[in-house]
Amino acid sequence: MDLPALRVVKAVADTGSVSRAAESLNCVQSNVTARLKRLEEELGVPLFLRLARGMEPTPPGRVLADYADRVLRLVSQARLAVADAAGCGVQLSIGTMETTAAVRLPPVLARFHAIRPDVEMTVQPGNTQDMLAQVLAGRLDGAFVSGPVEHPELLAEPAFVEELVLVEAAAAPPAGGGGWTLLAFRPGCVYRARAEAALRAAGRVPFRVMEFGALDAILGCVAAGMGITVLPRAVVERDPWASLVAARDLPDDQARIATLFVRRRDAMETGAMRAFRKVAGMAGDAGGATPAPTARAGLMVPDAAC
Repeated sequence: MDLPALRVVKAVADTGSVSRAAESLNCVQSNVTARLKRLEEELGVPLFLRLARGMEPTPPGRVLADYADRVLRLVSQARLAVADAAGCGVQLSIGTMETTAAVRLPPVLARFHAIRPDVEMTVQPGNTQDMLAQVLAGRLDGAFVSGPVEHPELLAEPAFVEELVLVEAAAAPPAGGGGWTLLAFRPGCVYRARAEAALRAAGRVPFRVMEFGALDAILGCVAAGMGITVLPRAVVERDPWASLVAARDLPDDQARIATLFVRRRDAMETGAMRAFRKVAGMAGDAGGATPAPTARAGLMVPDAAC
């Protein structure tokens, strides 16, 4: 059993297919099949069930896939630790909600770059559920997400507290017979959930929903009078939107929402990560780094966030 064999086991378990595993490993299908066969012969047990459509791990296969995941993460952390100690090839990949990237992150990134210009920083926007999955898979070192988040393999630290507001055009006309239009991110966004609750509570029903993939597109259409939205106050009080839209207060129980910084509990904290957390105001102890349990619990994000 070697690292290439463990990578094959993990790839097949993750993708459920030899062809997709081969594609993710950038090799031919015959190599994946041959490695699996040799490993099963070595261990004396079948690792996968060959189904009509795809591959499913057997109980021993699930155990090995779990160990493969942990071993490969440890190898990755070892390489990272060596690079960190040598002060070369230092990388940091951070996920963020688009609203956080627009307002909160620029000064943090500027301060971080000033003290650690050697770090190759990657900032990836996304929604909370996708970023949690990426952090758990080790593809992101950390991410800014909307809370609450409860997962035994993750550390979640308070980063910012946002005040949500109802956003309308600066000279918004009253809704006509067609009702109200909510401009929002795709389903699963916590801001959208809060907006829908606010509309119902205010009696602004019925309402339609128009979905967007970009923050400025939502604000531009709100400013043009196409509808309303719910966003952090800090987002809409910056130029040029401050003069184009109006922010209306929400009830206290709907207005405040925490932005958390999440990372794997068992990940080694590099000097770069430690410096980034300090610059972002999260230099305290986040609860320690203890080994993750073998069995993964489900994510608990009641209003899956933007």
